[in-house]
Amino acid sequence: MSKIAFVFPGQGSQTVGMGKDLAEKYPEVMSYFKKADETLKVPLSQLIFEGPKEDLTLTINTQPALLTTSLAVLSFFQNSGIKPDFVAGHSLGEYTALVAADVMSFEEGVYAVRKRGEFMENAVPNGEGSMAAVLGLDRDKLAAVTEEVTNEGNPVALANLNCPGQIVISGSKKGVEDAGAKAKEAGAKRVLPLEVSGPFHSPLMKPASGQLREVLDGIDMKDAVVQVVANVSAKPVTSAAEIKDKLIEQLYSPVLWEDSVQKMIELGVDTFIEIGPGKVLSGLIKKIDKTVKIYSVSDEESSLAVIDALKEEKL
Repeated sequence: MSKIAFVFPGQGSQTVGMGKDLAEKYPEVMSYFKKADETLKVPLSQLIFEGPKEDLTLTINTQPALLTTSLAVLSFFQNSGIKPDFVAGHSLGEYTALVAADVMSFEEGVYAVRKRGEFMENAVPNGEGSMAAVLGLDRDKLAAVTEEVTNEGNPVALANLNCPGQIVISGSKKGVEDAGAKAKEAGAKRVLPLEVSGPFHSPLMKPASGQLREVLDGIDMKDAVVQVVANVSAKPVTSAAEIKDKLIEQLYSPVLWEDSVQKMIELGVDTFIEIGPGKVLSGLIKKIDKTVKIYSVSDEESSLAVIDALKEEKL
């Protein structure tokens, strides 16, 4: 029996104006943006719809903005009655997946990621940490490189294992620079520095984990109603306690996206629907397995097109 997974994007997919057309046309979609404003006591919806881009790109704003937009789009798409067998999200997107799986309410989710963004920005002084995408080197060789550089006193680690031949490294500025140079020597095709405000998903984020736990302890998390494939283990989880522990770990551990997609395929998923702005995850999934069906839903037009396509498949 074929199965469906809903997947939700992380930082980097945000654009000024995302969700605006849908929100202006459908009051139930707009209600998500209004609830975000009320919960956070900031005009987040105005920033999402109008920018400026520089402010939207700040981690503290990007995280709640993406979660809000993705769930607002989901609320429209779910009118179709299409339900997932699994949900997953890339980094921040995991929180979106957890709201979709009824582990936490929308208000709790948007508050948690706002605080998460704040803790991540404050964990390492600006300019001391960085990230870079390494293309064309397998994970074992790159892991050996990062271990060598870390042992030399400049911490760096694998952060996002996105798809074959695309891995992001994260750590101290010097560590990322040295690991990038050694990766090229080891056969990497390219090393691309990323414009980020900190060394996310590296051990340097550990100082933020205690603060995040306090926030999550204040949320009445429930067991998931649909299986969530966790970033840190690439395995399905439903227990609220386990989900909480995995979210803390996720802050300073690698995002095993390639492994997560492979696990869902192993469990029978043959249709992936990316819900939210952009098509980043759709591109990664295509590189992981070209045989699965991949759709992306970001507005009314794409939503209706995907609903029609899935209905035709069932006929």
